[in-house]
Amino acid sequence: MIWRWLICFSVSLSLLSGGGVSGEVELTNSKDAAVRKRKDYSGVVLWLEPVDRAAAAQPGKRVEMLQKDKTFLPHVIAIPVGTTVDFPNLDPIFHNAFSNFSGQPFDVGLYPPRTSKSVTFTHPGIVRVFCNIHSTMSAVIAVLGTPWFAVTAANGKFNIANVPAGEYHLRLFHERAQPENLRFLEHPIAVPESGLVLPLVSISETGYSPPPHLNKYGQHYPPASNDGAYPGAPRQ
Repeated sequence: MIWRWLICFSVSLSLLSGGGVSGEVELTNSKDAAVRKRKDYSGVVLWLEPVDRAAAAQPGKRVEMLQKDKTFLPHVIAIPVGTTVDFPNLDPIFHNAFSNFSGQPFDVGLYPPRTSKSVTFTHPGIVRVFCNIHSTMSAVIAVLGTPWFAVTAANGKFNIANVPAGEYHLRLFHERAQPENLRFLEHPIAVPESGLVLPLVSISETGYSPPPHLNKYGQHYPPASNDGAYPGAPRQ
């Protein structure tokens, strides 16, 4: 993983009108089929933490993370602290979104099709989300203490809009990158009034292996999912 500097960082950042911070991310050494076959570089979270002042508080908002076709959509979202995330169940089966990893643990309980549950996230952290019924379902919610953030699109591009001029520390998260690799890429930046374009960020997935997870009771999942028709499940 490297920063590809076009010329010296302190003088080479290209200007971008509108006060945004934009750039592009690439993923390397990946075993993920979407990355290898389609160059899908989506799902990288980038955010700016001001160095010389506190980040402005943001009003509470609501966003959705759908459950459809036994998949969380979007797979990765970034939100400011205080945001409420709704988890609509669009499948014809029961779901149970939960998290017991780092970030903010929660458990919305089992709920039927065409209903929704919600969680308000009150402190910064990376929240890894799972379904207690379907072991293959997973997602990431990056809860951030700053209003200046973006998640890369499939082409790897990002734009953090409306960034006031000043000194910031650029931070990143990618679920298939080792933490030490991401820390190496973090860097202070100076944002001018006109905004800037960052050099290409190259993130290696070397060393990644999908971490196993247990259900919300700390137990292994039963054999292949039977769409919620497990013993004791409510009738659909």
